[in-house]
Amino acid sequence: MPTVAFLLAPNLHLLDLSGPAHVFSAAAKFGLDYELVYLADTDVVPTAQGLTVQASTAIPDLGPDDLVVVPGCAGDRLSRTSRLGPALMTVLREFPGTVASVCSGAEQLGRAGLLDGRRCTTHHELQDELATRYPTATVVRDVLYVIDGRIVTSAGIASGIDLALHLVAAAHGPAMAARIAREMVIYARRNGDARQASAMLRHRSHLSDTVHRLQDHIDANFVDRLPLAELARAVGCSERTVTRLFSQATGLTPLRYQQLLRIERAEHLLGQGSTMEAAARDVGFEDARMLRRLRSREPARP
Repeated sequence: MPTVAFLLAPNLHLLDLSGPAHVFSAAAKFGLDYELVYLADTDVVPTAQGLTVQASTAIPDLGPDDLVVVPGCAGDRLSRTSRLGPALMTVLREFPGTVASVCSGAEQLGRAGLLDGRRCTTHHELQDELATRYPTATVVRDVLYVIDGRIVTSAGIASGIDLALHLVAAAHGPAMAARIAREMVIYARRNGDARQASAMLRHRSHLSDTVHRLQDHIDANFVDRLPLAELARAVGCSERTVTRLFSQATGLTPLRYQQLLRIERAEHLLGQGSTMEAAARDVGFEDARMLRRLRSREPARP
């Protein structure tokens, strides 16, 4: 029976823990023999969200077929996040199997020397500091998770679910991972190289209520043809005002924003095995030619 051991430091983020834990507990529900254990330096661990978590201070025997997961902790800097105690750091250093971190949990791996010479990632707000603190590591930016041998690191918070689903898929096949994702009501299982923020979120940092309403309308109907007149009616503005406000708030035209949504969705479909022609039609293009043309204009990912 494989053990999934969560190493808990004080002020951990609940979703960093509960997301992956739910994936593996669902796997057990579907007949996979996972045993989940929660290890800490004390019996009760405070979380960043104010609740406490019961844990064990007794470290079980862990072998190469088991998994260690390190959730992230609250802190505006990696250097200020809580540290695991000596006993749990020894577990990290000596454990022979797969070690996974969520968000700032990568800092614990760095302190244990597990990032030296490896590719890794973390939350986008912490990537620069991680690269500075561990200069022999290669920090891969703006991806959901990175796999380098037995060391697996993921980005912020919810990406721990994507990482756990990947580990289930790698061990038991994509059908089982899809079954768990459906049970968890997850819209899509994302690949590791997916961006940490979707096109919808990357262009939502402005303060224009009108443009947010426009984006809501485009988000809900991006596969359809959306004439400028329709967008203007949706928010009660003139077409000229729609174009001006949208450009000021996002740096894009409404059409370009819609195209980015289509491209992003098409990229996901292609990653799931769809053909270029089928993906193009599913996102609203008449054929694959426009999709190919627009994809060719996008900057290459690192």
